Amino acid sequence: MNAAETGITSATLRFVETTTYDDLPAEALDIGRRCIVDALGLYLAGSREPSVRILIEDALDQGGRADAPLPAAGKRRVPAPLAARVWGTAGHAHDWDDTQVSHDPAHVYGLLTHPTVPPLTAALMVANMFGQRDGREIMLAFQLGFEVECKISEWMLPIHYRRGHHSSGTVGTFGACVAAAKLLGLTGPRLAHALGIAASLAAGIRVNFGTMTKPLHVGRASENGVTAALLAARGFDADPTALDGPWGFFSVMGEGFDPAKAAQGFGAPLTIVSPGVSIKPYPSGILTHQSMDAMLKLVLDHDLKPDEVARIRFFAGKNIIEPIRYPIARNHLQAKFSMPALLAMIVLRRRASHHEFEDAFVAGPAMQDLQARTDVVGDPEIDALGYDLIRSRIEVETKDGRTLVQWADERYRGGPLNPISDADLDGKFHMCAEGVLDERAQKEVLALARSLDTGADIARLMNLLSAAEVDQLEAVAG
Repeated sequence: MNAAETGITSATLRFVETTTYDDLPAEALDIGRRCIVDALGLYLAGSREPSVRILIEDALDQGGRADAPLPAAGKRRVPAPLAARVWGTAGHAHDWDDTQVSHDPAHVYGLLTHPTVPPLTAALMVANMFGQRDGREIMLAFQLGFEVECKISEWMLPIHYRRGHHSSGTVGTFGACVAAAKLLGLTGPRLAHALGIAASLAAGIRVNFGTMTKPLHVGRASENGVTAALLAARGFDADPTALDGPWGFFSVMGEGFDPAKAAQGFGAPLTIVSPGVSIKPYPSGILTHQSMDAMLKLVLDHDLKPDEVARIRFFAGKNIIEPIRYPIARNHLQAKFSMPALLAMIVLRRRASHHEFEDAFVAGPAMQDLQARTDVVGDPEIDALGYDLIRSRIEVETKDGRTLVQWADERYRGGPLNPISDADLDGKFHMCAEGVLDERAQKEVLALARSLDTGADIARLMNLLSAAEVDQLEAVAG
């Protein structure tokens, strides 16, 4: 069955046009608020990254309509698509944003997208552009973009990711487009054209993992989704069935889709509810977290000191080893995709927050030495167990002759089966906001985020997020 026979584009239009805020179940709203809390913290943490500072300077140099603010840029405003590029990149700058979940044992985990940042960014920027302050409308737009993005990702065939596409850049464009289009009131042909424009703008390739350009994929997805919706609103056209047929998105980008999954449609149930979403405990690829927790458990159970370690051996399947590709990380961006770096970080610091992901620490002698003494081993027996769960085994050989072994816990922390608590989520937010907002402002942002759709002052929220560290930015720019 090809996509034209399934009518995926028309199903998308029906879902986006007809779903209302009142249709959203309470559980979806509760989880959505948690995802928003997570993303707002990541915007703040990302605002201090060199990559985001460059994008802020670029956006201010380009100038244009004063539609929307920028992170850490005070009252200065730029066109909404440009702002979306910056906020979207900031949200993914630490690779710490949430990840959709799949229960399909044949699914490749890397195919799953980071679902929150593109639609949330698009919704906030368009809301600012047109002065929309109704949090219920923003929440609805976000939820619709989240669902469309996740379902497209779930229905894609694994070849999309294996070929080298980065799903958060490609599929994320549709999430941003739907959120922007909903707030713009696009329906029928205008909404169809927006999706068609988004299909041609969707991009992002895995060769740039471990560089500034990896988070830019999410920034561009946010920007391109907003651009697609704004162009469609002006009358710009595209093929109205761009997800379908032999030249549509699914066929061109992934040689098709899973017809059984697509037949289930959107919202039955919403992906944000089932199979759910993972909120990351570490600022690195989701495929690494189980192993990092395993190493932390091994270190704490045995009170293992760095100077006791002779060698580390890490055993895993292709689902981890292929995308987590750096044998030795030389900087903090590469470290996010390097098991030797991540395991060494846990041994040396007994934690891995964005404060550990600093170039000076990653490139320092302790990290470089321990990485060089870490072997990554492809294990056919682990591969044979399948990819429905993320499995790995760690062996640490100590200098006094012991071999310490720890398997990763398949019920990984942060996932729906073992979610982080609200208290831990607040802790992550405060860690992200450290050095960017003072304690009073942090508490206010948290309160506003949790009441986004129940009466929050959206203008106040954006003012807090955009006015941080103004003096520092001006010093950098000057």
